[in-house]
Amino acid sequence: MIGAASSRLSWGWSPAHGSRLSARVRRVSHIPILSRVPRIAILRRGFAIFLALVLATPASAQWEIQNSGGTTVLRGIHAIGNGIAWASGTEGTVLRTIDDGKTWQRCATPPDAGHLDFRGIQAFDAQTAIVMSSGKGPLSRLYKTTDACQSWTLLFTNPDPDGFWDALIGVSGSAQFIFAEIAGDPVDGMFTVFRFKWFASAPPGPREQMGVETVLDCRYSGSAHDHQLQLRPGLCAFDKPGSPNDIPAPLPGESLFAASNSSLILRGGFAFVTGGPSGARFLEEHFMTTGDTGSDWWTVKQLPLAKSVSGGAFSIARASGSPNILNVVGGDYLKPNEATGTAAFTTDNGEHWAAAQTPPHGYRSAVAYDAATKTWITVGPNGTDISTDDGRNWRALLPTPGEAPDSAQHWNALSLPFVVGPHGRIGKLRPAALKPAPQPRAATGATP
Repeated sequence: MIGAASSRLSWGWSPAHGSRLSARVRRVSHIPILSRVPRIAILRRGFAIFLALVLATPASAQWEIQNSGGTTVLRGIHAIGNGIAWASGTEGTVLRTIDDGKTWQRCATPPDAGHLDFRGIQAFDAQTAIVMSSGKGPLSRLYKTTDACQSWTLLFTNPDPDGFWDALIGVSGSAQFIFAEIAGDPVDGMFTVFRFKWFASAPPGPREQMGVETVLDCRYSGSAHDHQLQLRPGLCAFDKPGSPNDIPAPLPGESLFAASNSSLILRGGFAFVTGGPSGARFLEEHFMTTGDTGSDWWTVKQLPLAKSVSGGAFSIARASGSPNILNVVGGDYLKPNEATGTAAFTTDNGEHWAAAQTPPHGYRSAVAYDAATKTWITVGPNGTDISTDDGRNWRALLPTPGEAPDSAQHWNALSLPFVVGPHGRIGKLRPAALKPAPQPRAATGATP
């Protein structure tokens, strides 16, 4: 669990047995003499065909392994298109590419951050990004760069000595403002949620340039908790001042996992997934406005996933263009080869959840959706799986001949087309790895 050993796992896996190539060599003791084709010509032609096949093999490989220039554990990755992506990891590592992964730049280390574990990163363009570290209390921090990571500014430090941040998500609300949200382990019997708003560019007037304008602590309402940076009580969504906080209370041992910075998503309100000995849950905030007033409420659903201290839901994603379809993956990270309880899906906007009929073949830490091929993809320590029926059935995406046997393994986090893992591993999904999407099929109903 995030406040416990599971949140600090470094995923230093030893290579597992991957797909291996086997070849049958038949010894030919006698080659008939052909009247018009010399024997040497036959041998040369056979060798030429063999060589052509070998050289052509990598073109159909699934993952292109890239050079990150380092060996740290990577857990944060955010690709924003046009060849731009940012990655993050242990030892204060932040990486950046602007050429679709051909080269990865090692960014300047943020101030006093060489010992931090950057598990979440959100990019807004080639120049601007925020990065979140995970750790107990003040080891959880939020930094920002606006000059292509040449320098960094510390925006916020976790004010809770026993807190632990698990997931970060950010969005440009307008040309002027940037919004972000952080979800963390429960503190004082309440889930921790911080919301930020700051200026994307220097605003007119005497306001602080590039500074945080608002930090909301969503656990509290009523009395202020001014830890720093104008930290305000939990007036999140449309809570009235002094009203009881309505974020559902955590179950015994329940928390989020910080394995891939994908346990939190925004869908109007925000939603996150959890795990622990009390089981996995999906919790989503909703709000509705009427004129100048509004109301907010939560839905909470149990997920049919692994139920243990080291198990539950690790990642959630939605289908682009089909907001009612979501997939959640996880399992038990201490049982990486156990397939039971590793995936669940919904086709009715989270109202009903069903376990995958054919689950991934092991614990999975991240899931993503490829809109171009209508394919879901999920990764973990023992491999990669894909689904073309919205999460009902998963099948292994195996290395092709000529690709490293473990190229589909040892991954932590996804932001297509990129994937990151331990020992500085970065991969890029080849376009040919996923088959084209089939023609649209008739609707089969709203429930799984």
